[in-house]
Amino acid sequence: MSASAAPPWPARRLQPTAAAPWGPTLWASLLCGVALLLAAPDVRAQTPVDLALVLAVDSSASVDESEFALQRGGMAQAFRDPEVIKAIESGPFKRIAVTVVEWAGHADQAIDIPWTVVDGAAGALDLADRIDGLERQILTGATSIAGALSFANSLLLSHPFEADRLVIDLSGDGRNNQGPPVETIRKGVVAQGVTINGLAIVNEHPTLNYYFEDRVIGGTAAFVEVANDYGDYPRAIRRKLIREIRTMNISAPSVPTSQETARAWRPHATELATLPAASERW
Repeated sequence: MSASAAPPWPARRLQPTAAAPWGPTLWASLLCGVALLLAAPDVRAQTPVDLALVLAVDSSASVDESEFALQRGGMAQAFRDPEVIKAIESGPFKRIAVTVVEWAGHADQAIDIPWTVVDGAAGALDLADRIDGLERQILTGATSIAGALSFANSLLLSHPFEADRLVIDLSGDGRNNQGPPVETIRKGVVAQGVTINGLAIVNEHPTLNYYFEDRVIGGTAAFVEVANDYGDYPRAIRRKLIREIRTMNISAPSVPTSQETARAWRPHATELATLPAASERW
């Protein structure tokens, strides 16, 4: 079997517009849409998956073309990996749903690959080929982890499947510098049953994994994977996908325990306190 895509999503999130008057025509259109929705078959019930996974890839100004290519190539390589395929095939339904998005500033998100069912080796290899062929849509921008989480959450809440688990897999090389506080968004996302995992690329900011641990990740069995630099991204995303799909640890964990994290975080608290909330350093 091969990967099959759900109906295409818009390339970018629509921006709010001025409210239109609620006249008879608008009400008629709304009621017609509701009727069609109620009459439509229950797609979620027809397509159960073990996991609905949003792969959110950093495309901000701190990521150059070669670094973005390493993220893209690392994801593709991971879905060709036998252990990743084995993890997919080991679930009760033997399939997962995946969507790939880019993120940068608070209003800058793009869907690279719409929701796609990956149902074994053929599906995983097909998805890998599609990832290899992606062209970058967002060329620059701030680093809004808050915006990325909000966008990813909206995709999970409207995905066309019946999923046992909902997971956001966010990769990034910096701290939130635009939009609302990450902790506020995290709280709302996790409250809806979503798990947020992080892949911290620490080549520019060696303490980024502690920031992700403290402020970004959340939900059931949430964890942070570390890539030492973009060249290390393929190893890290492979390991992270296996762990997310299997929902179990593989070999030794790559992140400190909560007590170790707390001890390691304290020396960096002063550093973070001196940074303005919208510092372009991050």
